[in-house]
Formats: sequence, C-alpha cells, structure tokens
Amino acid sequence: MKLSHFNFELPNDLLAEYPADHRDESKLMVIHRDTGKIEHKLFRDLIDYFDEGDVMVLNNTKVFPARLFGNKEKTGARIEVFLLRELNQDQRLWDVLVDPARKIRIGNKLYFGEDEALVAEVIDNTTSRGRTLRFLYDGSYPDFRRKLRELGQTPLPKYIKREVEESDEERYQTIYAKHEGAVAAPTAGLHFSKHLLKRLEIKGIDFAELTLHVGLGTFNPVEVEDLSKHKMDSEELIIDERATEIVNNAKREKRRVCAVGTTVMRGLESAVSSEHTLNTHQGWTNKFIFPPYEFSIANAMITNFHLPKSTLLMMVSAFIGHDLMKRAYKEAILEQYRFYSYGDAMLIL
Repeated sequence: MKLSHFNFELPNDLLAEYPADHRDESKLMVIHRDTGKIEHKLFRDLIDYFDEGDVMVLNNTKVFPARLFGNKEKTGARIEVFLLRELNQDQRLWDVLVDPARKIRIGNKLYFGEDEALVAEVIDNTTSRGRTLRFLYDGSYPDFRRKLRELGQTPLPKYIKREVEESDEERYQTIYAKHEGAVAAPTAGLHFSKHLLKRLEIKGIDFAELTLHVGLGTFNPVEVEDLSKHKMDSEELIIDERATEIVNNAKREKRRVCAVGTTVMRGLESAVSSEHTLNTHQGWTNKFIFPPYEFSIANAMITNFHLPKSTLLMMVSAFIGHDLMKRAYKEAILEQYRFYSYGDAMLIL
C-alpha cells in the first residue's frame, strides 16, 4: 500500500485539546472484525467484551518532563529544548531537539532556570533540529535528574496549542506508569481509571506488562510514497518472563489477548518466536507495521484515533483491514469522536 491510501480530511475541531473529565468516560468505538459491526459505547463499557482468563497487555513506561525552556548565552534568546534520550549518564550527554534550531551552533551555551541553575553546552549537530548537549552539573546524578524534572514540562504534543496546565502532569500519564523513559504517553492507556482496572481484575482479566519507552520517532511524518522505504526510529523495549508466561498461557487456552495501544502491539510483534509465541526481550525495536501484515500475538487491540498518513493509522489498518478502517474513521468523524493523544478510543475485536 502507498502513503496516499492513508490520507483523509480531519476537521481541526476534532483534535482533542483536553482529556475527558473522567478517564473512563471517553467515547469508545467497538469494531467487530468478523462481521464489520460498529458499536458506540463509553470506555468503561470495555469490561463487557472480556471474560475471565482474557489478557490485557499494558505499556508501563512513564513520561519524563522532557520539554525545557532556556536562554542562549549573550543574546538571551529563548530556546526550547526537547530531551530525546540520554547518551551517557556520567558525562550528562543527551540527544535533544532545539527550536529555533538556526540559532544554536556547536559551542553555544544554554542556561535554564531563573537562577541559571543548569547550564548545557552544544557539542554536536545531529540533524537539522537535532543537537547533542552536555549538561554542566557538578552534583550527583540523582540530583541532576531531579533538577531536570524541576525545570522540565510535561511534553504535550505540538498540536495542543495551549500552555501546559498543572492537571496535565497527571492526565498525560497512565495510572500504571512505572519506568521513566518515554517522551510521549502510550495514549490508549490514558483511558483506564483505577476503578475500571479493579472491576476488570475482579472479573478475572489478567494483566501483563511490557516497557516500551515511546520516542518522538513514532510520530515522525512518513515522507515516502512507498511505505517499505520508511524507517522507524529505535525505541527501548523490555519484555520479562512474567509477561511472556501470562501471554503465552492465554494463547494456548485460546483466550483473548488485547494489546492496549500501538506501542504494545509493536512491542509484542518485535519479540515473536518461530512458533508464534512471545519471547522475552531486552533491547530496542524499530519495527514498522503496515498492510499487509500477519499478527502473531494479540487478537484484540485498544487504540486512539490517529492522524492522517501516520504510522499509527497504518498499523490499525493492518490489524482491522483497510476498508473497515476507512469506514470506521468516516463514522468517527460523523459522530464527532475526538482524535489524537487526549481523544477517544477504539476497541478492535
């Protein structure tokens, strides 16, 4: 399939600037792949579609406050710095994006905080907007990380034009987030409330967890018509023995295995054995899933509504079937579903 197959007109007013008032009260579109039936529910109704012994796989990554604002030495120009990944803990080296990039050159120093509590030096250009920074901080590593958290903001997606608010720190994070390292939230999981998780647990639903630290590469635009030529950025992925045991037992018993989000689906499909079971994994994945694709692990999926031409939409199309995906998205726009990170959800069965 080609990039142009994934284009559609999305009204700007359907891009969600804020989350639903309550996590589990987002709208939920339920799609049955076998019949093509589409239902309109609330997210808390999810429980009606799962039985005892079914498994939900969660991504327990935790979002880091990755957006910093600093000032350039001498000129005082305001510079946005987006932390992408830590390169070297001892040397305080980070890969970052800077904006405006044209003002930032090797050797420049940036100052962060009202009292210039943190200083960074640009030591390399990596891409047009990418830089490598060395943070000049003499304190301990835990103190350094604490300082980054104090100065950083919740990294809301750029489509959200408003200022970051205090509530975003909690709402742009799943309630089961554990391992810090993501610069974007695994947004399908944002709809789960503590109450809904407890109800699912009481019903006998099992939970498995993996860690996939979401990077901005997931959202990079696809710029080639031939999808086989698009390259995904690598993201760190950890799947332990406990998760593989839960998932493989459910598969053996022909239970429902539901991937909560595209990051989970990518993680699962990155660790498939020759027998089509789930392997443990500790490393990285740059897997790009687009039609046609045969899935090995999950037979159900929860996901948000994605942007035109996005790699996330391509994965959904591969799982649901392209024609049904187009029909579902047309109906979502007609029914005023909210799109993207703070938007509504879809359950694909």
